[in-house]
Amino acid sequence: MTVRHLVAVDLGASSGRVILARHDLHSQSITLEEVGRCVNQLVSIDNHQCWDLDALEAFIVVALEKLDRQGIRVDSIGIDTWGVDYVLLDKQGERVGLPIAYRDDRTHGVMAEAARELGHENIYQRTGIQFLPFNTLYQLRALCRDNQPELSRVAHALLIPDYLHFRLTGKLNWEYTNATTTQLLNICSGEWDRDLLNWTGANPAWFGQPSQPGREVGHWHSPSGQAIPVIAVATHDTASAVLAAPLADAQAAYLSSGTWSLMGFESREPFTSRAAQAANITNEGGAEGRYRVLKNIMGLWLLQRVCDELGIDDLCQLIADAERQPVCQWLINPNDDRFLNPGSMVREIQDACAEQAMLVPATPAELARCIFDSLALYYREVLQQLERLRGRAFSQLHIVGGGCQNQFLNQLCANACGIPVYAGPVEASTLGNIGCQLIAAGDVADVSAFRQLINRNFPLIRFDFQGSEAFRRSQARFQALTHSDKELCI
Repeated sequence: MTVRHLVAVDLGASSGRVILARHDLHSQSITLEEVGRCVNQLVSIDNHQCWDLDALEAFIVVALEKLDRQGIRVDSIGIDTWGVDYVLLDKQGERVGLPIAYRDDRTHGVMAEAARELGHENIYQRTGIQFLPFNTLYQLRALCRDNQPELSRVAHALLIPDYLHFRLTGKLNWEYTNATTTQLLNICSGEWDRDLLNWTGANPAWFGQPSQPGREVGHWHSPSGQAIPVIAVATHDTASAVLAAPLADAQAAYLSSGTWSLMGFESREPFTSRAAQAANITNEGGAEGRYRVLKNIMGLWLLQRVCDELGIDDLCQLIADAERQPVCQWLINPNDDRFLNPGSMVREIQDACAEQAMLVPATPAELARCIFDSLALYYREVLQQLERLRGRAFSQLHIVGGGCQNQFLNQLCANACGIPVYAGPVEASTLGNIGCQLIAAGDVADVSAFRQLINRNFPLIRFDFQGSEAFRRSQARFQALTHSDKELCI
C-alpha cells in the first residue's frame, strides 16, 4: 500500500464536514478532498435548544456511502466534535430524552449552586477544568434534579462523538480528550470523579472507562461489504486542532479560532494553582499525555450571529469595510455571558456599548470592527494571563482553524499581542483527526513527527507586530470591561 485513505468526520457547533484524506507513504504528502458539508444548527424541541443528531448521523452515512459507491477503499474513519454535550441510552441502545445543547438555558444558576455546595476550589482541584455554566457537570445536575421517570431507563451516557461511534459500530467508548471537558474527570486519577457524579444525581454506572485517543472502537460495515475500522481519535475538536498545530517549540502558544476561540499552550503537567483558578484556566486532555492549558473565548460566534441577523453573506466585503473603521472606537467584553445566546446579538452588542457610555456601533462594518478589536484585546489579555501562569513569555502565536483565514483579525492579534502570529492550517481539526489515525496505523511515529508532516504540506502565513498606539491606549479601558461578574467564568 502506497496511499492510505482516511476519512475525518469533523463536526463543529455551526457546520460539519466529511473529508477524505490521502496520505502518500512514499512522498509523505497529504491531500484533502471534501466529500460532504452540512449546516449544524440548534432546533427547538419542548422549549429546549437541541441538536438534530439524526440529521448529523444521516449526513455522515450518506458521505461514507458515497465513497463506497466510488469504490474507494477507506482504511479508517475518525470523528471529532464539540465538547460537553451528551446523549443518554437505554440497555437496548435507544436514546432516552432529548439531545439538549450547551446553549440551552436549563443550567442557569446551577454553577452557583455547585459553588455553594461543593466549593470552587474543591471542584477545580479535582478536575483542573474551567468554570463554564454549560459544563456537563451542571447539565447533569439540571437534568437529574427534575427526577424525570425516564431516567430510570438510562444505562449509558455518551458524549456526542462516542454516540456517533456507537451508531456506526454498535460499540461503546468514552474517549479521554472529550471526557475532560465535562468537569467530571478527576485530573489526578484520569477516572470519573464519583463524588462529583453523585452530586449531579447521575449514576456513575452510566460512564465507562475513559480511553486514550487512537483506540479502535469497532467497524462500520459499508453496503459493498467493507468492514472499516472506526478510530476514536482525539474526539474533542480542539484537541484535534492542537494536535495539528505546527508549534515551533515550547515557547509557542496556540489559538484555535472558530465559533469559539481557544488560546493556550501545551504542557506535560497541569496548572491548578490558585492563580490558574482565579484566571479560569482549564487543563483539558490532549494526545500523548499532553495537557491543553487554555482559556475559552467566545470567538467568532458573535460575528456569525450578527451576519445571520443582518442577512450578510459576503464576509470578505464585511471584513474589508470593517478595516476602514477607526481603531478601538467600540469595545465590548466578548466573554460576557450576555453574548452566549441572546435573542439579538446586534442589540446586545449595542446595549453593551451604550451601558459603558461608548459610541454605539450602528452599521454592519462598525459591529464587525467592534468584535474584531474586542477579540484582539481579549487575546492579549489571555496571553498575558498564560505568561504569568507559566512564568515565561511566548515567542509566537499559532492561529489554526477556520478563523485563521481572517487576515485582518490575524494582524490585529499580532498588533495587540506584540509577537509574531503564524496562521494555518485552516483545516486543523480535520488534520488532527487524520493525524491521530495515521499514528494509530503506525504510519507516523508521534505528534511531533506529524507536526513536521503538517509543516511540509501546509505553508503558514506570518503576521508581524506593526505597532498600535490605539491598542495600547485602549488596554486600561478594555480591562475595566473584562473585570466583571458577568464574564463567562466563575
